[in-house]
Amino acid sequence: MNGFVMPVFLPALPEIALAVLAMALLMYGAFGGDRAPRAFAWLSVLALAVTTIVLLVSGNGDRVETFGGQFVMDGFGRFMKVLVLLGSALAIIMSMGFMERERIERFEFNILMLFATLGMLMMISANDLIALYVGLELQSLSLYVIAAIRRDTIKSTEAGLKYFVLGALSSGMLLYGASLIYGFAGTTSFAGLARLFAENGGVAPIGVVIGIVFLCAGLCFKVSAVPFHMWTPDVYEGAPTPVTAFFAIAPKIAAIALFTRTMLGPFGDLVGQWQQIIVAVSISSMVLGAFAAINQTNIKRLMAYSSIGHMGYALVGLAAGSEAGVRGIVIYIALYLFMGVGTFACILSMRQQGRMVEGVNDLTGLSKTHPMMAFMLAVFMFSMAGIPPMAGFFGKFFVFQAAVQAELYTLAVIGVLSSVVAAFYYIRIVKLMYFDDPVDALDKRIGGEMATIILVTGAITLLFFAYPMPLIDGAAAAAASLFGG
Repeated sequence: MNGFVMPVFLPALPEIALAVLAMALLMYGAFGGDRAPRAFAWLSVLALAVTTIVLLVSGNGDRVETFGGQFVMDGFGRFMKVLVLLGSALAIIMSMGFMERERIERFEFNILMLFATLGMLMMISANDLIALYVGLELQSLSLYVIAAIRRDTIKSTEAGLKYFVLGALSSGMLLYGASLIYGFAGTTSFAGLARLFAENGGVAPIGVVIGIVFLCAGLCFKVSAVPFHMWTPDVYEGAPTPVTAFFAIAPKIAAIALFTRTMLGPFGDLVGQWQQIIVAVSISSMVLGAFAAINQTNIKRLMAYSSIGHMGYALVGLAAGSEAGVRGIVIYIALYLFMGVGTFACILSMRQQGRMVEGVNDLTGLSKTHPMMAFMLAVFMFSMAGIPPMAGFFGKFFVFQAAVQAELYTLAVIGVLSSVVAAFYYIRIVKLMYFDDPVDALDKRIGGEMATIILVTGAITLLFFAYPMPLIDGAAAAAASLFGG
């Protein structure tokens, strides 16, 4: 009988720090945090900043496993966690003014954001099917409540309920897939599964293949990939706009990181078995994201279909199943973070007579009333369309390059054609802002935090081509760490 072995806590120090800080803030909020909601929100941002510092100073970038091999920390995990923490912090900052104006500021909102972020960090470091599920559910349970945080509106309540019901369905599919894999392989450990399939020469029992299909289905729901995207437009439209911004950024980064680690870690030798699934999902997501957004009049629904398309582009890198593909995913997701944050900051700044507006047509003539905001939004739209020299072009270039290197020519061609179609609705917004006359002008005043976020993310998106090497080199190092380099 083996004795108890104390796990090494250093690799999980960022998660431990965030959990402790979140629980401390929960106690503070319970005893009076509602008296100063903005100060409480800034304390939550500080907690995320402290977690980021702990993440950067703990460890030297080498791969380390702990908690019986269920938790892993490596360069890939560290890079993606920084993106998640940054996205969560920016989402909290963007929510402050909105929550105050709508009179729905509650300290629980920020606590739930912190616990959702904790779940995302655990997802990224999951090295076992059980650890994967625990991290996923910690994130999901927090997100279900956040979606319905505005209890006095039917739309928000409906969004939370839809997300919960469909999320429970996807969790069941994921668990069923995990149980099939365990039943046929005899282990839930990523290392054990990888070793087993390597010894069998990349051949797996049919039960494991079926399990991988169900596992992919559950993970596709989390990244809102077709055909498990049906919740995305309704939840994006119904949830409060800062919540929508959060949903579009941090959870997507964590989910795509988990998807990548799960497919290329334990099932790396079974690329031939799951590649066709990822190719089909990627093509479906890119095509639906391109065509379904064309007729949307609500900008949040438009961004929902846009995010479905962007996840399709990211999955092109995963379909390649190579180190170059992972590098493309990391670059794409990092640039998507800045494009998404900047776009939603602009959406949150759209107000008429103090009232939030969400219609695409409300942007008509914006260049005549808000020239700077119109310029920044045009930068984000051109970048999302993948038009050079904007940052989005480089993201698509690297994932398509990986697909071509993997000889997935059809996937790359469909990706480029989908990008051309999607450019229509992005450029249509630019046309409305610059070539149409304003009907009802938006309010002039934009909050200081929001203006700063728009300017910084816009500058990064616009000027990325001038100094791209830090991100490209960092992404290459993250990809190499995932492949044992």
